[in-house]
Amino acid sequence: MLIDRCAHASPWRRISPAAKGLFALAALLGAYLAPSPGLALGLALGLVLLTLAGARVPLPDYLGAAAPALGFLALGCASLLFSLGGPGGLAPRFLPEALDPAARLGARSLAALAALLFLVLSTPLPHLIALLRQLRCPEVLLDLMVLCYRMLFVFATVFRDGRTAQAARLGHAGARRSLRSLGLLAAGLLPQVWLRALELHQAALLRLGDGPLRFLAPSFPRARQELAWAAAGSLGLLLGLGVLA
Repeated sequence: MLIDRCAHASPWRRISPAAKGLFALAALLGAYLAPSPGLALGLALGLVLLTLAGARVPLPDYLGAAAPALGFLALGCASLLFSLGGPGGLAPRFLPEALDPAARLGARSLAALAALLFLVLSTPLPHLIALLRQLRCPEVLLDLMVLCYRMLFVFATVFRDGRTAQAARLGHAGARRSLRSLGLLAAGLLPQVWLRALELHQAALLRLGDGPLRFLAPSFPRARQELAWAAAGSLGLLLGLGVLA
């Protein structure tokens, strides 16, 4: 929900998703082929600044969207730098020879993460789905994405209504009562979301499953011009990193 809110609030949502997708793809390629960790980190920093300043994503929201991936990346790098075993039994042992691989992995992963966040934090999911449909992505996959996207809002609505009802009855007055209310809310969410999903499934059956889910595609009047600018920027990015040199 955080990512979707940032994408809809960004002024770059009006830019063609094909242009942003092309630039993000070039950034991913540059992250993978960056000849040194320093260049990869520079690419990551540039993409972060572009997302914050250009797409106008607030820094707290950006950090919130990146936090799960950063935590996973930190664990991955730590698993390369430390090993369990040796004379001390299961004590962690630092591996100096793993510094260079860990630095390359961390820098490239940060640049790839920044490229993906640039795309998703400035492009609403319906625009991405329309782009994937133009790229001939399988319709079954797109329908699953649409249904999962819809169920996120259903889950958020049910959670917000339940929490509001609990707060009106002073269900969060005190730590003990808050913990009990949280348990009751979690237990009540499952049947409600299940019923909403069943209603959605029944609505799909009434359509007789005749073809994929269709929506009005967004219009981007300057799509060709924006795609040309994105292609020029992508080429300049790769040349600047020395990937195509």
